Parts: sequence; structure tokens; C-alpha cells
Amino acid sequence: MIFKMPSMKKQEYDRLIEEEFICRITFNGESHPHVAPFLYVFDGKFMYFLSTKYGKKVLHFRKNPAVTVEVERYSPDLSSFSFVALSGRLVEVEDPETKSLVRERFVELIQKKNLSSNVLSALGHSPDEPVEALLSEGRNSVWKLVGVKVGNISGLKHSDGSK
Repeated sequence: MIFKMPSMKKQEYDRLIEEEFICRITFNGESHPHVAPFLYVFDGKFMYFLSTKYGKKVLHFRKNPAVTVEVERYSPDLSSFSFVALSGRLVEVEDPETKSLVRERFVELIQKKNLSSNVLSALGHSPDEPVEALLSEGRNSVWKLVGVKVGNISGLKHSDGSK
């Protein structure tokens, strides 16, 4: 008999996305998929990312913005785990007001979660800078995940043993 992991309901994967802040984005690479970790913020409808303006991820994004974003949560002993995969495409946010709001949410996230200043290096800044340096433009781009179809979202979780 084959056991299938239970699917997550929309409210479950929305909660997972809301509560977590690290994901993996899979880009279409040259000969193989390219996976990169990202911090993200979620406004209840869209996921937003800050990307440095260099690296393979930027080249792959420019060539083909179709991606899959994966968010996961698991306990150290794997007695509890869940993950969701969202396929869509990334767009670079151009609206100054939206970019400013997203940058503010990243500052709030880093402060609220008490993240190490080392995380700034993944966002194009020196760990020696204050986190508020993210509010200025120039060293990174704001990306937004769009085109996600709810029917294509794959959210799975561990079985709690009940039937």
C-alpha cells in the first residue's frame, strides 16, 4: 500500500507562508534548475523578495522569470513538517511607493525576528551597516511573485496519524 502525505488546505499554507520568512526559489538554469535561498515578506496576497543585483539568479530571472517558490517548516527530529510550492513568475517592482513599503517590511522582519546583521550581506549590504540601510535604493531589487494559480499550489504536511 502506498501512503500519500495529506494535502494542506489553503488556510494552512497561507499560515505557513505568513509565519515563515525563508524560502527557496528555483529558477530555470542553463542545463539544470538553479535553486537559491531568499528572505521574503508576505502581505497576505503576494510574496516579495529583495535580490542583489548580481549573481546567477539575476541572469536566470532576466532570461526566464518563471519560478517555483518553496516554503517549509519542520521540527528538528522531523516528527512535524510541512511545505508548500508555488509556481508563478517574478516581476521587478517599479512603483516607488510599493518598493518603499516592501523595504520597510524587510526592516521590520529583521528587527522582529532579531536576525543577525549578517543577513544584510545576502541583500547587498555590509553587516556593519544599520538594518535601515535597506530603505535606500540602489543595491538590490524588489521582486514580486505573480501568476500563482491556487489550483496549482502544492502544500503537503506530515500525517498526524488520524484517518
